Amino acid sequence: MVGAHDQDGGTLAVRVRGLRKEFGDVVAVDGVDLDVRDGEFLTLLGPSGSGKTTVLRMIAGFELPTAGTVELGGVDVTRRAPFERDVNTVFQDYALFPHMSVLDNVAYGLRVRRVGRRERTQRALEALGSVQLGGFGARRPSQLSGGQRQRVALARALVNRPRVLLLDEPLGALDLKLREQMQVELKAIQRQVGITFVFVTHDQEEALTMSDRIAVFAGGRIEQVGTPADVYERPATPFVAGFVGTSNLLAGEAARQVVGRDGTWSVRPEKIRVEREDDGTGAAPDDRHGTRGTVREVVYVGSATRFVVDLDVGGTLVALQQNLQTSSMDVQGLRGARVRLTWRPEHEFRVADEASDPAVPVPDPVP
Repeated sequence: MVGAHDQDGGTLAVRVRGLRKEFGDVVAVDGVDLDVRDGEFLTLLGPSGSGKTTVLRMIAGFELPTAGTVELGGVDVTRRAPFERDVNTVFQDYALFPHMSVLDNVAYGLRVRRVGRRERTQRALEALGSVQLGGFGARRPSQLSGGQRQRVALARALVNRPRVLLLDEPLGALDLKLREQMQVELKAIQRQVGITFVFVTHDQEEALTMSDRIAVFAGGRIEQVGTPADVYERPATPFVAGFVGTSNLLAGEAARQVVGRDGTWSVRPEKIRVEREDDGTGAAPDDRHGTRGTVREVVYVGSATRFVVDLDVGGTLVALQQNLQTSSMDVQGLRGARVRLTWRPEHEFRVADEASDPAVPVPDPVP
């Protein structure tokens, strides 16, 4: 059967239409349409309860949709069992067999499929090599670090050569430094093996680091699908502006006075320059927009400082300033200070005037 294609002519690995899932009176997923291109790394990003994991489980076959369809490679698999779908899933807990060697763990799926011993050993060794664990086959899972166990689980999924690999927050159990290292490694592995990855996370930085495209979920629906740059720099809704980064929204009278136009506007914290009023009280330069306010909170985070500023025109903006020549004592002295905030007009962007669903909260600015 000829596979499905997207509007640009690319082959689709996954295509879902009108996907809905009800658990009693709760609608967990509400009319999701999503295309995943062959060979891409797509991340489903959203807070807990947004529907992203339920969508992943319906693609895998662990949950049956209340309505809608799931296609893999152009074939409708909506009612097929998980083992009848050309996908594998990697979970957060890895679920390795403690009594088996690493090599036997990786080869287990092939053994279940009655692949011959010589072939399954060869394929298991190749899979371990692809995740940089070529010399670890004889070890037991208890002899591995958390990052190594994560890679064994990945190799076990890759050894079956699925068309699509589904990953349900697989890095969630790792400490921050190892998690950041594994983000880079996982993307490199995906690029090397060329398999379509559908990755679920609630971590915005993780999604921005790893993805070719991101689908942002809220309230059981998709708010926006786009590249990391699109989602971060041109958010489609106030929810996306706040969840992927920091919500810096100017609306109503504040927007009219600062931006000079109606609507809801946002500017990212790192684009805003913070100056004390007494360091220059004139108007903002012609090539910049600006407003004044009082610093409510100062958060020193080592390489940078976040300023939460209550604006004279109403509302709050968060600004991020690199600590190039300042210390923690320098910036702490700005709490309660009068400041002027300025930014270039091209760094402000308009978002929808309301969230797509009034029940979906827009995140507040946080330090």
